[in-house]
Amino acid sequence: MPTSLPPDAPLLVLAAPGSASGVAAEIAAVVRVDNPHIEVRLTTVADLADSLPSGRDAIVVPLLTWDDPAVLAEIGKAVAASGSGAAVTEALGPHPLLAEALHIRLAERGLARADRVRVLNVGSPVDAVILGTAGGAQAVHAVQATAVLLASRLTLPVVAASLDSEPGVPMAAQRLRAAGAERLAIAPCLIGHEVPESLVEQAAAGVGAGHAEPLGAHGAIAELVARAYGSQLAT
Repeated sequence: MPTSLPPDAPLLVLAAPGSASGVAAEIAAVVRVDNPHIEVRLTTVADLADSLPSGRDAIVVPLLTWDDPAVLAEIGKAVAASGSGAAVTEALGPHPLLAEALHIRLAERGLARADRVRVLNVGSPVDAVILGTAGGAQAVHAVQATAVLLASRLTLPVVAASLDSEPGVPMAAQRLRAAGAERLAIAPCLIGHEVPESLVEQAAAGVGAGHAEPLGAHGAIAELVARAYGSQLAT
C-alpha cells in the first residue's frame, strides 16, 4: 500500500453481505484510522450499485474470508448495473494474516498459547482445532489453505468443517477423536455476519469443544482489506 495517494485515487468500497452496521462498521472504522490517505465507503452488497461513484474509479473489496460465488455474483451484477466499471478484488483469504488472526482469537479464549513476540504456539491446551466456516462443502474446500496455515502456526491438526451444513462439525470431531485428539476447539473462519453467533456456540456444545470468537474487527482483517485495495491499485 502506498503511503500517499493522489486526490483522485480510487475509492475503497467495502461491500458487506448483510448489514453495514455492527462488525462491518467496526472494520471500516479501523481501515480508515490505519489508512487515512484512503477514502473508504462502506455499503451492503444489496446497496452496492447505488453506492458506487459516477465519474470516479472505485475498488470494491468484499468482506469475505473466502470467494463465495453467490456473493461475488451479486457484487458483479451490482457493478454492471452501476455502469461504473469498478474493479472487484478477491476475498480476504486464504492469507497468513488470516491464520494469525484465527490464532490470536483462540489464544484470547485460552485455547492456544502464544508468545508475545511472534505469536507462535509454544504448547497447546487442546489437541486439535476445527476450522468452522459457512457455505457447505464449497466453503469447506475453499478454506483448506487457511486450515493448513493455521495448523502450521499451532503445530496441531486443523480440520475444516461447515457450521451450517454437511460436512459438518460433528463429522470433523469424530474424525479427530478417532485419531486420538480428545480436547477440541472451534476457530470460526468468519468475519461475524455470516451466521448467527449462537450457531458457533451450539456447534461447540454439540461436540464438547471450546470455541473462539469470530474474526470481527481484528487489525489483521483491516490490513487485509487495505492490502487487497493496494494490490488492485498496483495492477
